[in-house]
Amino acid sequence: MSAQIHRRPVIEIEHLDARYGERQVLTDICLTIYEGEIMVIMGGSGSGKTTLLRHTLGLEQPASGTIRILGRDITAADAKTLYELRTKMGVAFQAGALLGSMTVAENVELPLREHTHLNESTIRIMSRMKLELVNLGGFEDLMPAELSGGMLKRAALARAVVMDPKLLFVDEPSSGLDPVVAAEIDQLILRLRNAMKMTILIVTHDLASAFMIADRIAILDNGRIVMTGGVDAIRASTDRRIQDLLNRRPREATVDAEAYLGRLTGDNP
Repeated sequence: MSAQIHRRPVIEIEHLDARYGERQVLTDICLTIYEGEIMVIMGGSGSGKTTLLRHTLGLEQPASGTIRILGRDITAADAKTLYELRTKMGVAFQAGALLGSMTVAENVELPLREHTHLNESTIRIMSRMKLELVNLGGFEDLMPAELSGGMLKRAALARAVVMDPKLLFVDEPSSGLDPVVAAEIDQLILRLRNAMKMTILIVTHDLASAFMIADRIAILDNGRIVMTGGVDAIRASTDRRIQDLLNRRPREATVDAEAYLGRLTGDNP
C-alpha cells in the first residue's frame, strides 16, 4: 500500500481490552486502518478475531481503551451518534444473514427502506445497480433458499454496500465456498473497493484469500496482535506463531498438572 501517512485514518483502535466475565479475550489491541485500505484480521480459532470485529462495530463495550471510527470515539458515543456512524458502515455477515421470507431484491432494498426517505423508484434502481455490481443482475426475484453459497455471499455484499458506505466490514467472506467461487468473491471485494473507494476490514482464516486481497494483515494470537504488516512481511516473519498459522502446524499442548486436577475437581474453574 502506498504511503499511509498521506491517507486519513478511518479506524483507530488504541489499547483495547475486552473481557467476558473474568476471562480476558483481547489485550492491549492497537491498530490503525487507513482510508481506502483493505485490512485483514487473521488468527486461529479463539484468537479474538470475531470479538475484535464486534467491538469495532460498536456491538460490545470494551473493558478499557478507545475505538475511533471516522474520528468519533464509539466507546463514548451516544445512541444517536452510533446510529449516524452505522449509516456510513456496511456489514456482510459470515452466513449472509439474508431474510428468508424476502426476495433478493427486497433484502438489498431493506437498508434503504429503513434508513432513508427515498421513493420506490429510486430504491429499486439503487438496489438493481448494486446487484449488477456483484453480478446478480436478473436474480432479484429469487428467494435466498434458491441461491448457491457464492450467490448468497454476493447478495449479502450487495446489501452491505447499497447505501454507499465509507466502511465495509466482512466476516469470513470465503467460508464454506469452493476455491474457484472463493477466488471470485476475492475479486469482487477488490472491485468493490476500487469502484466505491471504501475502506474494508475483513476477518478471515483463509490464507489464500487474505494474501490475495489484503493491503495489510494483522495477526491475532491469544487476544494480542502479534504482527501487522504487508503480505510479504507476514510471509517473511520468523515468529513461530505466525509460521504455525501460515503452515498449518499444530501446536504442542502443554498441561499444568495442578491446574488440570483443579479443573476436574472444581477447585480451579
